[in-house]
Amino acid sequence: MINRILKLPPNKSFFLFGPRQSGKTTLINSVFQDKIFKVNLLLSDQFFKYLKDPSLLRKEVMEKKKSITHVFIDEIQRVPDLLNEVQYLVDTTSLHFIMSGSSARKLKRGYANLLGGRAVQRFLFPFMWHEVSEKAQLMHFLRFGSLPPVFLAETGVDKIDILNAYVDIYLREEIQAEGIVRQIGSFSRFLDMAASQFGEVVNYSAVARECQQAVMTVKTYYEILVDTLIGFRLEPWRKSMRKRLSGHPKFYLFDNGVTNIINRYDHAISDPYLLGRLFEQFIIMETMKWIKTSQKMINLHYWRTNAGAEVDLLMEQSGKLTGAYEIKWSKTITTAQLTGLKSFQEDYPDVPCYVVCNTDEPYRLGHVLIMNWKQFLHKHIYR
Repeated sequence: MINRILKLPPNKSFFLFGPRQSGKTTLINSVFQDKIFKVNLLLSDQFFKYLKDPSLLRKEVMEKKKSITHVFIDEIQRVPDLLNEVQYLVDTTSLHFIMSGSSARKLKRGYANLLGGRAVQRFLFPFMWHEVSEKAQLMHFLRFGSLPPVFLAETGVDKIDILNAYVDIYLREEIQAEGIVRQIGSFSRFLDMAASQFGEVVNYSAVARECQQAVMTVKTYYEILVDTLIGFRLEPWRKSMRKRLSGHPKFYLFDNGVTNIINRYDHAISDPYLLGRLFEQFIIMETMKWIKTSQKMINLHYWRTNAGAEVDLLMEQSGKLTGAYEIKWSKTITTAQLTGLKSFQEDYPDVPCYVVCNTDEPYRLGHVLIMNWKQFLHKHIYR
């Protein structure tokens, strides 16, 4: 088993959220092996049993409470009413509850009982580079992503089969089955459009026209992808008073393998432009995953002016920018590729600037440090 960086609280009740097949159940089962009562709401018999009578959970747990220390409810969003029973049990017993799910949307948007501070939240994503670096290759992350069953599959054919099933069964069908969207056809068209524009600034009106949907419907669909942890918004940095910045976010999908399958890209990808986009998404998502996993109080942004000058990634902590990063697939960087950072430095001369790329060794071009992506991850992220 591959060790995960995320540390689960042993003596607290907690929610563990993450995309489907990111390894939540495997991690919980490896950490909590003794004195635990398990409920798996993906199993039809258990799902319908508790859906019909949520109070059964309380009765069963009270019967077992002397022989257990934890209760694990997998896919809690499928029966949100169980959380009322969980609150009672948290308040009246010394048991700790573990509640995992691939979607917090049904809980948050359905006004489910989120236990009012009685349970903390943790997030688990597909493998991070740091977790599998001894076994991984960058091109695997760019082509197939890092969902555990995909990463561990032996052949490329098996990996593609798993990714196809993930997209067709989960993203297109199960999201509708959970009652999150009403029309699977319109959502499916939107998903194709969102995936084709990954890493780009979102133009809601243009996407709505292409999908033949209302703008508000498209905005709701983006919210669904964010709430189910399938997508991530990168908001523009707005603090500059000298230049008007775009008010639209960029949008990234959580996994390159999923991105490529939706877009029907050949997994023997060789186009430098596409590899550059996938590399950017890989770096952005590795950064986001580490921040969410380690609970760092860091915000991520991009920077763009009306004139088109742009920086891919800004890190902000306590209201202060700590670094500006351009992400390039290139092995050699020239001054002509630094126009965005140079423009940024005019407004923020005290913020360190970097290029994250495929260079072998770090070097400087003026005030910009050019560094290898592994150096970026180990010195700027995994710290």
